[in-house]
Amino acid sequence: MGAFSTPLSGLTSAQQQLQAVSNNLANIDTDGYKAQNLTFSDIFLQTGLTNGAGDPMQTGSGVSVSSTTKNFTEGNLAATNTSSNMAISGNGFFITKGVDGSQDFTRAGDFTTNHAGQLVTPSGDLVLGYPAVNGVVNPSGALQPLQVGSITSPAQASTMVGITANLDSDSAIGTTAPSSSLTIFDSLGSAHTLSVSYTKTAANTWSYTVTVPSADVAAGTTGDTTVGSGSLVFTGNGQLDTTNSTIGKISIPTLADGATVPLALTGPFGTATNPTITQTAMASATSATTTDGFASGTLTTFTVEPDGTINGTFTSGNTLALGQVAVASFANNQGLVSVGNNNYQATAASGSAVIGQAGTGGRGTIVGGSVEQSNVDIATEFAKLIVAQQAYSANAKSITTFNTLSQATLAMIQ
Repeated sequence: MGAFSTPLSGLTSAQQQLQAVSNNLANIDTDGYKAQNLTFSDIFLQTGLTNGAGDPMQTGSGVSVSSTTKNFTEGNLAATNTSSNMAISGNGFFITKGVDGSQDFTRAGDFTTNHAGQLVTPSGDLVLGYPAVNGVVNPSGALQPLQVGSITSPAQASTMVGITANLDSDSAIGTTAPSSSLTIFDSLGSAHTLSVSYTKTAANTWSYTVTVPSADVAAGTTGDTTVGSGSLVFTGNGQLDTTNSTIGKISIPTLADGATVPLALTGPFGTATNPTITQTAMASATSATTTDGFASGTLTTFTVEPDGTINGTFTSGNTLALGQVAVASFANNQGLVSVGNNNYQATAASGSAVIGQAGTGGRGTIVGGSVEQSNVDIATEFAKLIVAQQAYSANAKSITTFNTLSQATLAMIQ
């Protein structure tokens, strides 16, 4: 019977190879899948005498699978143009939290969002990372599920205004230039129109007045309320003489909607070293205005940066960080155990996960709107399939041969 064990081990090994190849081919379209490879070793259990040269005489007893390994080389990155999808270019794994609370790791970034607006895998596991508070990410904080939906950005009161303009130097004294108009926001996100008017009072000298609608300051009133004023003195080459000009802060002491006051604004004509208003022989005009405030808004879309930061764009036009996807790396990827659903878990052989930001500590960067495809090579797997099939057939032939010999031996005895 011992003669049958050798080809039987060959049948078993060939069958395991066929199973591994079949599994690889079955997962050729599985995002983030890593091809499995088998390695074999021979079995020597019988050692006879030595030959005339003193060499040992051994009889082989078959073959066994010595190890199974994963091919962790990176698969092709395919663009999906889906904002929740992402891929890791380089080393590392996404970190997920299963419904049972287990922490898993995956290369498959075909993420979606659940009903609560959280980033999840197709199987419902939560994607973990560093959350953001008011647009600021704390990468040293505890890992948490990432919220990328059903988010409202808070309003931010304006703190500065900027006006880039030119006043016509050929204007007669007493001339009023076209006013500059811009929108500012209070702490409640309400918009207010700020107007800046200019009047030439002397050669190279203009006065300016800043107003807001009186109804914004006291309900039921009409007209405009002055909230700032000063004088603009220009040099002979048309540049603002910041030493002799009087430029104060714009301050709105009360607001009818009950927003936090005073609303103090710096500007609006740049800084002493970089003024933004000139007086030249060109038509008076405002070329640009800026402000840093914005109204509250709801999330419309988001993008993922190479370092894993998720930036959300809101209906207010504001962009804020929603969080940052964390990436884990291991001392020995081969020590990870596959638990299905494209997930791995850490073992003593893999070592503990080293978690941090993408692009640091040897971890790869993140490509948003893409997924990593399976790294199975169909040509290689077909070649393995043919070899495994022939090995199975050859070992099966050995068994039938042994069986024929056994039957012949029994017939001789009878």
